[in-house]
Amino acid sequence: MATGWAHEGAVQDQIDSTIEDAVQRVRSQLPQGESLTHCEACEALIPEARRRAVPGVRLCVPCQEQEDNEQRVFSGYNRRGSKDSQLR
Repeated sequence: MATGWAHEGAVQDQIDSTIEDAVQRVRSQLPQGESLTHCEACEALIPEARRRAVPGVRLCVPCQEQEDNEQRVFSGYNRRGSKDSQLR
C-alpha cells in the first residue's frame, strides 16, 4: 500500500535499491588482478593454496582478519537513523 505521492511498491523498491548498493560495494572491495606472493602489510609469505583460492589476494590471513574486523567496526552507514533499520 502506497502512501501520499509514493507509487505502489515504493518501499520494496527502496529495500531492493539498498541491497543492490550493498552488493555493489562489497563486490568493489573484492581483490582483483594477480595475487601477491607476500603480504603487502607484513611481508609474510602467502601460501600457494590461498593464492589459488582467492584470485588477486593481497594480504595474509591474519592481516585480512584484522582488516575485516576494522571494517566491521566502521561500516559507514547510519543504521539507527535509516528507515531500513526499522524494517529489520
